[in-house]
Amino acid sequence: MKKIFFIISLATLFILSMTLTRPNTAVAQKPVEVSYSVIYPPLHLHTQLINEWGKEIEKRTNGRVKITVFPGNTLTPPDKCYDGVVKGISGAGMAILAYTRGRFPLSEVIDLPLGYKNASGATNLVNEFFKKFKPKEFDDTKVMYFHAHAPGVLFTAKKPVNKLEDLKGMKIRSTGMSAKVVAALGGAPVAMPMSDSYDALNRGVVDGTLMPFEPVAGFKLAEVLKYTTLYSGATYSSGFIVVMSKEIWNAFSPDIQKTIEKINEEWIEKTIKAWDELERLGREAGIKSGMQFITLPKEEDERWGKAVRPLLDEYVNSAKAKGLPGDEALKYCLDYLKKF
Repeated sequence: MKKIFFIISLATLFILSMTLTRPNTAVAQKPVEVSYSVIYPPLHLHTQLINEWGKEIEKRTNGRVKITVFPGNTLTPPDKCYDGVVKGISGAGMAILAYTRGRFPLSEVIDLPLGYKNASGATNLVNEFFKKFKPKEFDDTKVMYFHAHAPGVLFTAKKPVNKLEDLKGMKIRSTGMSAKVVAALGGAPVAMPMSDSYDALNRGVVDGTLMPFEPVAGFKLAEVLKYTTLYSGATYSSGFIVVMSKEIWNAFSPDIQKTIEKINEEWIEKTIKAWDELERLGREAGIKSGMQFITLPKEEDERWGKAVRPLLDEYVNSAKAKGLPGDEALKYCLDYLKKF
């Protein structure tokens, strides 16, 4: 009897130990939750596209990854978005390179006035540039993908600009490299994120802004702008980067990483289409509000192009001083854009 009791006790202890050491399936299957910081307001097309990106990741990883989007600067301000990911304030984010001048010295070539024609050329360029040069300035995060907006041009609130002389001394909202473009064209740059533009234009704090057409509708700037000056020789774009925390990324299994990278490739094309749509909506909003479109004649357009050329040389010299291949980077970009 004692022997049977001893055997039962051992069996009970064995079963109990197995129960205590068995992994909790519910806990093991709990999704990795990733917060995503973005500057755009909740109803903006880019915010919608980001939400779709997150849902697609959740779907294709069978619920193992869940992305929660925090729009409208609610998690980190525009100029702190990238470092917010590095510091763990957010798990992922969309940052604008122009908002942190000097932070990404080699990649600042993307923001130069290279004569961009469309968002497709700019977006494809910045992604191919990253693949070729692999800038170490992004090593503290895991890059998801890049994109860039349609050509940035001049918009003004009260005074039309038909030639360089008209722009002299005008206060123009700009950021990063676009501020240098404004100065090269004779204007007075005023550093300011897009989210503050409406109020500044409405109150006369600034006389205009350098930007693509997207904010005309996306930030309702059609209500406070009356003119746009169109040209091609001095058009610029701004590079956007979507990144994820390296700590979070490295904790994912290889199959999850592969799935997300596949989705990233798809979202590059989706983002190009979004920029094209936003450009169309911006132009329509401008037309509807009665905005006057001023197209520079060829000779004047060439003057604008020559005025900003020193910025390209300045970039090369600055990059070289930092031991970076600025001349190679600039040549690569100019050659690439010839295809567009």
